[in-house]
Amino acid sequence: MRSNGGRFLNILFNMVVEVPRWSNAKMEIATKEPLNPIKQDVKKGKLRYVANIFPHKGYIWNYGALPQTWEDPSHTDKATMCCGDNDPIDVCEIGSKVCVTGQVIQVKVLGILALIDEGETDWKVIAINKEDPDASSLNSVEDVRKIKPGHLEATVDWFKKYKVPDGKPENQFAFNGQFKDKDFAIEVIKSTHSYWKALVMRKKMKSDEIVCQNTSLCESPFKCSDAEASTVVEAAAEYGEPLPVPSEASKGHILL
Repeated sequence: MRSNGGRFLNILFNMVVEVPRWSNAKMEIATKEPLNPIKQDVKKGKLRYVANIFPHKGYIWNYGALPQTWEDPSHTDKATMCCGDNDPIDVCEIGSKVCVTGQVIQVKVLGILALIDEGETDWKVIAINKEDPDASSLNSVEDVRKIKPGHLEATVDWFKKYKVPDGKPENQFAFNGQFKDKDFAIEVIKSTHSYWKALVMRKKMKSDEIVCQNTSLCESPFKCSDAEASTVVEAAAEYGEPLPVPSEASKGHILL
């Protein structure tokens, strides 16, 4: 069977939510730590926050990643001519509900944007929660343009400028900042899944590489028992009171 939107049916993918919409803390899957927990990124000893760039407040979508994908830094993408960024593939979920960090939701893929971040390919999948009221009406990037006008343009603007308050130049894009369609997006996801499979099946792992420890991949040399995984979880630090958000993270920036 084929969908009206292209070669693929409305395939659903599991998305791990790292950052809820409207929040600023740069939460991400810590790929170099055992069992890959979600943690706030740290740079130069300080917790990282994204800036509020007028008219936006923090992240403008629920932001996260697709598990079992990997943007291979040793692979040069034929479309972008840049290598991968060594992370799972990112997802911008554009539905109306604000999710929570660590939540797993099923999403419909609508399209994809190719951000070039410091010379690396950093794909941004555009998707919508299957439970969203608009999910049945959104099947492509063109549907997004019709039903959520301005949303795609805001996404490009956000990614272009979000590092500028930190003193960095505007980000660049492949394809002149144009979104590729759902079929293209799913092919990218499939390729990053194949790189992930090769990653977790390696025989050895260097100390500075992604930790592939897991409890479910029977053939992976990095498979561990549930008891071993529980030991890792139990050794983690207890939740404490949240630290106050620094005033700089609440500041608004107007970039002309």
